[in-house]
Amino acid sequence: MAFSYMPGFGNDFETESLPGALPQGMNSPQRPAYGLYAEQLSGSPFTAPRGTNERSWLYRIRPSVRHTARFSAFAQPHWKSAPNVDDHQLALGQLRWDPVPIPAVETDFVAGIRTVTTAGDVLTQVGMAAHVYVANVDMVDDHLFNADGELLVVPQQGGLRFVTEMGVIEVAPGEICVLPRGLVFKVELIDGPARGYLCENYGAKFTLPDRGPIGANCLANPRDFKTPVAWFEEKDMPCRLIVKWCGRFHVTEIGHSPLDVVAWHGNYAPYKYDLSTFSPVGAILFDHPDPSIFTVLTAPSGEEGTANIDFVIFPPRWLVAENTFRPPWYHRNIMSEFMGLIRGQYDAKEEGFVPGGMSLHNMMLAHGPDATGFEKASRADLKPVKLDDTMAFMFETRFPQMLTRFAAELETLQDNYIDCWRDLKKRFNGTREGDWS
Repeated sequence: MAFSYMPGFGNDFETESLPGALPQGMNSPQRPAYGLYAEQLSGSPFTAPRGTNERSWLYRIRPSVRHTARFSAFAQPHWKSAPNVDDHQLALGQLRWDPVPIPAVETDFVAGIRTVTTAGDVLTQVGMAAHVYVANVDMVDDHLFNADGELLVVPQQGGLRFVTEMGVIEVAPGEICVLPRGLVFKVELIDGPARGYLCENYGAKFTLPDRGPIGANCLANPRDFKTPVAWFEEKDMPCRLIVKWCGRFHVTEIGHSPLDVVAWHGNYAPYKYDLSTFSPVGAILFDHPDPSIFTVLTAPSGEEGTANIDFVIFPPRWLVAENTFRPPWYHRNIMSEFMGLIRGQYDAKEEGFVPGGMSLHNMMLAHGPDATGFEKASRADLKPVKLDDTMAFMFETRFPQMLTRFAAELETLQDNYIDCWRDLKKRFNGTREGDWS
């Protein structure tokens, strides 16, 4: 079955899966068509300024109060929330991992979430968590909503189908999707076992970064974001709803599917984005620009220019700068950087950083090209070169990212990562030319 989408970022959409299900000219008629219930889902305070006020009206078979019964505690030992400190004994350092293996036992999307880092405080709604997910079976009658934050999903292996109460989104590696805080959904696998990355955003919602002097075009263009049309499931059989709330998990059992929204309108909705439509800009004469020039989405912090989270990609692009060391430069940063690789190679780390892997460079810990990358870039013929078949990304935050015990004890942690810089030589010899022998 092919699912349809509506284009645009932050638009006020309207969609119905049955003709006449969506009221016109009002939100809450006395008797909605088809015997539906009108319900509002708010993503901001009622009095938020117009530019940040987000809400959608849903017209559903049963109101959400019928989608919960008595809750009980639900074990989710690998999904952690901030603050999560002193969880392990691993010393501070630059860290890198090979891919997390797909489990041998049946594991759905929710059970397969493993937290790697947490930052900030989920209770005060600042910061984030970086997770990986691994899954080999569908969520059939289980559903989830996350009251703690929105989820940015970055598939690396295998496609996912997010069946949400506001429509169906299919994403493949090379695409992303964002699921708003509070949205009910389940996840199905499209083509076998799946692995990828998750950014759980506790703070202000992701939005498009201001382009400043870049102007009206390039980077991520609003038209390329896709929101699903209305779709509903009328299923009267036992289902479960799992809730993440203030870092803890709860489950309730109900006798029907909660994915029963027949029509909706508003600007608080899930969406997907194809990373290949990102139009990168960069230096066309000399020097390497800041990586922030590749920001796809940003979650503001309230302090201008300092993000709660930036989602940055490193896509295929041309390198043409003259007399320039073209890979990212060596760096110490007030921000903390979690990186993943979707496909190909990352130009600053051609060895050891593999698709499905991840790295963590926390605030003020030095990082940059490995010795092999430095040698290659320092001696390269500076003709135009295209970086092709590559896609890396970064979850960057103003907060320190605290490692979980799972990540610290993960068998795929590369104990020798720090050695990638060991062969960087002293080239200073008192002459202007230096020692390049």
